[in-house]
Amino acid sequence: MDLLTLAWLIVGVILLVFGAEWLVKGASSIATKLGVAPIVVGLTVVAFGTSAPELAVSVSGAISGNADVALGNVVGSNTFNVLMILGLSAAVSGLSINQRLLRFDIPVLVLITVVVYLLALNGSVGRLEGVGLFVGVIVYIGWLLRGATKTESSQVQTEYQSAVDEVEGRTFSMSLTFQIGLVIVGLSLLVVGSQLLVNSATEIASALGVSDLVIGLTVVAAGTSLPELATSVMAAVRGQRDIAVGNAVGSNIFNLLSVLGASAAISSNGISVNDEVIRLDYPVMLAATVLLLPICWNGFMVKRWEGAVLVAFYVAYVAYLVMEAGDSSAPELYRTAMLIIVPLVMVVYGAAGFQGWRKHRAAQRA
Repeated sequence: MDLLTLAWLIVGVILLVFGAEWLVKGASSIATKLGVAPIVVGLTVVAFGTSAPELAVSVSGAISGNADVALGNVVGSNTFNVLMILGLSAAVSGLSINQRLLRFDIPVLVLITVVVYLLALNGSVGRLEGVGLFVGVIVYIGWLLRGATKTESSQVQTEYQSAVDEVEGRTFSMSLTFQIGLVIVGLSLLVVGSQLLVNSATEIASALGVSDLVIGLTVVAAGTSLPELATSVMAAVRGQRDIAVGNAVGSNIFNLLSVLGASAAISSNGISVNDEVIRLDYPVMLAATVLLLPICWNGFMVKRWEGAVLVAFYVAYVAYLVMEAGDSSAPELYRTAMLIIVPLVMVVYGAAGFQGWRKHRAAQRA
């Protein structure tokens, strides 16, 4: 590995971030000019835009034969979104949870995560299964559009209008030609950035003796999740706390259905699933996703200390991956400790969430 390869990795991440930002700005401004409701723009264009880097990198990896990077990117990004992005956003100011999100979107995310895990247990996600997943995202978008035509609360309308204004910036006053140009430039940067990121990450992995999977789970996943990180943390700081949660949850749904689905569908042999993913990485992502339910039921909030715990779990997970890549004896001791600590934490969160759910039901009956 040389400094030039590392430089190309950084350039790739930068291009992905700016490409996603300009794509969202241009597309949301065009949609608003055409009279599309702000809430529809927020639920579709913004969600797709922040997931665009994952889509570009995973599809590029699948085409070039680096299936481990494609799969690791999806699994790593979803884990990063829940533990680091939601955790960090909550640690900043706490996050309130919209009841619609808790009753539908988060359970849907849990269900999709379980279904994909079952599909992967045979060692691969085939092309036909990929097509099925991609059809799923079309159905999900259709539901979002249908739901957006119904009456929404003034708070939700205000938050999504604010979110759309935020991503548009000054582009709304620009000409339609300029906004179309932003979309084209944004897409171009995504394509170029994804190629640079995949190629340089693969070279670095080979030079360090680290697998493509580990690089995909960490460096590539964190790099492609920068738009979600920036969007959610800034939304939390500005008090748009529903947006912060919805962005992470929606991005995870898009990652599993559209990113993994498209990658498997266009790959000649589908996406092969490494045994280590089935044994460790996917269960970590699944556990983090399931953990959202009891956390959110406890007062319809992710409290600041709960956010700090989520961040700590992500740091512990990455530390394990690094130690395991070093082929030392530490991972086994670390794994044993985590097998004790994680179930205890999940039991505590589960009990608190159940108590919160009971209080909510009692309040509804009163």
